[in-house]
Amino acid sequence: MTISSSSDDRAFTADRRLFLKRGLQLGGAVLLGGPLLAACGDSDSSSSASSSSSGSKGFGELTLRLSWIKNVEFAGSYIADSKGYYTDEGFSKATLIGGGPSATPMETDVVTKKALVAISAPDITGAAVSKGAPLKIIGAQYQKNPFCIMSMAKDPITKPEDMYGKKIGVQASNESVWAAYLKATGLDGSKITKVPVQFDPLPLTQGTVDGWFSFATNEPNTLRLKGFKVATMLLADTGYPLVSETYIVRQDTIDKQRDLLKAFLRAEIKGWKASVADPALGAKLAAETYGKGLGLTTKEQTLESADQNKLIVSADTKKNGLFTITPELIEENIKTLKYGGLDITAAKLFDLSIIEEIYKENPSLI
Repeated sequence: MTISSSSDDRAFTADRRLFLKRGLQLGGAVLLGGPLLAACGDSDSSSSASSSSSGSKGFGELTLRLSWIKNVEFAGSYIADSKGYYTDEGFSKATLIGGGPSATPMETDVVTKKALVAISAPDITGAAVSKGAPLKIIGAQYQKNPFCIMSMAKDPITKPEDMYGKKIGVQASNESVWAAYLKATGLDGSKITKVPVQFDPLPLTQGTVDGWFSFATNEPNTLRLKGFKVATMLLADTGYPLVSETYIVRQDTIDKQRDLLKAFLRAEIKGWKASVADPALGAKLAAETYGKGLGLTTKEQTLESADQNKLIVSADTKKNGLFTITPELIEENIKTLKYGGLDITAAKLFDLSIIEEIYKENPSLI
């Protein structure tokens, strides 16, 4: 079933899903194949505003590779940049490197030192680490991954078993996550009709399918802005816990530049706290400054910002601070990765010591 997209934003969403699949499949192989420094799909950089304390700690330029185009997903970084939080922490300037369907994998840019830090996801980074990439996850923006099953509010899917006897639209690039979700929940796939679809969720509104595999921050808001009432069931809440928008760095950066990483994370914490407090702040920066020219609207980006805050803030982060991951959640992530065929230990993939030290040294940041 092929359905044309009605907006640039939908086209970007489609490409992102394909990009994530490409990253997971090629991450390790590309990383070990040599230094591939192909140009990113979007404009590469944005320099931070000057500050009276700019570069005072001598960290030099900060290079942060984003996992996608410069939309509101990275609101906290835009705020940190525009308000001078990076320069306050001792960086001479910040360069935010945009991603996109033509960009090299995030892991490649960190391994080859094109970027100091990158935003990625445990499955993509784990695949690279399993093939020898010297990387670690040092924090997570999203405590829950954004994958969900969207349905019409008049006939909502609120638990996995509600999909029995129904038609669920699943994109080709999401097949692996769908299969892993069935294993994780113990669902009988034979009782669910999986319908191959593209990315425009129009068939859901027409009754062609009963459920739609999507990102909770994207497709649901597209339909809501068109006047449709929809419901969402997060995979993370129903048997598929996996953090997302994770910070990844090289192991030797952890070993030799801990103060630099602490400075970076402190600036990010300040930026994301501001974004959580005011979803419109980063949305406006995404639509009018950092993502200018991408066809983004402040209205839609604000809705997405508010929705992603629900993934960022949890009872645990309220207690322990943004980007922290509890030992229990890490173990749940490791189990989830195994359902997708990735067998890796927590110690090999995660190092939360830096973020823990930050909050121990600066409890006011919580």
